[in-house]
Amino acid sequence: MKNSRQNKMEVMPVRKLLLSMGIPMIISMVLQAVYNIVDSAFVSNMPVDGEVALNALTLAFPLQILMVAVGIGTGVGANVLVAKSLGMKDSEHAGKAAGNAVFLALVIYAAFLIFGICGAGTYIRSQTSNTEIAAMGTDYLSICCIFSFGMSFFAVYEKLLQSTGHSMCSTIAQIMGAVTNIILDPILIYGWLGLPEMGVKGAAYATVIGQIVSFAAALIFHLKVNTAIKNKFCYFKPSLNVIKDIYSIGLPAIISQALISVMTYGLNLIFGGISEAMVTAYGLYYKIQQFLLFAAFGMRDAIMPVTAFSFGMKDKTRIRDGVKYGHIYTAVIMLVGLIAIEIFAVPFSDIFGLSGETQELFVSSMRIISLSFVFAGVNIAFQGIFQAMEGGMESLVISLCRQIIFIFPFALIFAEIAKSDFAMSWISWITFPIAEIFTAVIAVWLFKRIWNKNGKKLSIPLDK
Repeated sequence: MKNSRQNKMEVMPVRKLLLSMGIPMIISMVLQAVYNIVDSAFVSNMPVDGEVALNALTLAFPLQILMVAVGIGTGVGANVLVAKSLGMKDSEHAGKAAGNAVFLALVIYAAFLIFGICGAGTYIRSQTSNTEIAAMGTDYLSICCIFSFGMSFFAVYEKLLQSTGHSMCSTIAQIMGAVTNIILDPILIYGWLGLPEMGVKGAAYATVIGQIVSFAAALIFHLKVNTAIKNKFCYFKPSLNVIKDIYSIGLPAIISQALISVMTYGLNLIFGGISEAMVTAYGLYYKIQQFLLFAAFGMRDAIMPVTAFSFGMKDKTRIRDGVKYGHIYTAVIMLVGLIAIEIFAVPFSDIFGLSGETQELFVSSMRIISLSFVFAGVNIAFQGIFQAMEGGMESLVISLCRQIIFIFPFALIFAEIAKSDFAMSWISWITFPIAEIFTAVIAVWLFKRIWNKNGKKLSIPLDK
């Protein structure tokens, strides 16, 4: 007898299935952005050196993105592999995929633990010559890396819950961690309730404690409700074939997310050549933008298992519905976000106590970069579709285009204009709409190619 999860994936209309799975995933992903934005809000309002501390967190941000990228990318690979295996009625392979993903989370944590001990200071100092900023950034990043096991394991268990339809459980776990972080931030940063004032170190400890809470909750949910996945001890034994399967899907996702880190690091250097205020404005804008991008990522993460399951079933109609409604829902998310940012650009700057030059740059970034949101949504949805339909390379191409290939040349050109006339600094923000529009054109072309290619693997031609 089929379990309820399989019935849901097989028979529920895709437009409803995407919403039922996507809404909890969107909430979960958006809450991941809470960690960085909440830390920034509290440290920027520190009585002393608030803007210096905000700059320090901005410099640490690219490495934090990389940590999340590796964890989530591994989870995405396991997510798609588990969903596809269950769609093919292969519970053995699904169990091995889950077990090996947990093993990989341990390896990922070990790598960032070593970096936190040995490399955090060097990384921060490569972006600034200000000793105070460097010291704060090193303290913050070291703590986040050394205690990153909560983030690594939660990234995997979250995706395992989502792969079997229990996205609400992963969302509850994420909420628990986010609430913990929000409560602890002012207590540890400002020294409330008789505790010592810890500044940026307090922000870091609040973050990692929140991540550990999320991991513990996700693990409990996995053991209690993920009955479709077998948790045999032998499945945790590393298998090169299973790991290869996970990363054949997940590596493009890792690279896609890691490219955000590369892009942010590179733009910190480019914008730093204009002014420190430019770096602070961009870093803060990007953290706010994350709420929308992560919402789109949440819908993408719903598109992937739904489409992968349908692909495993060889159901052309459900695949097409996944593509259609996935794009519609993502476009709606990004359009609402565009309108909200255009309306509330100035109030957002007030929340972080910005003034003068930094405030002007921040507001201009909000209003110009947000014009790229709808096109960014198209590109993000296509990435999930490509990964679900064995198009990892196509997904990687989209990531390279929107985060590297079209970003850096235009950023460098516009930065030279800003250096010669600082009043033209706003022109640097045009880089982002240009990159997303050019990438969307390429994404549509790649989709047509992968759509026809995969038609050969299904019993009903896709080109009809």
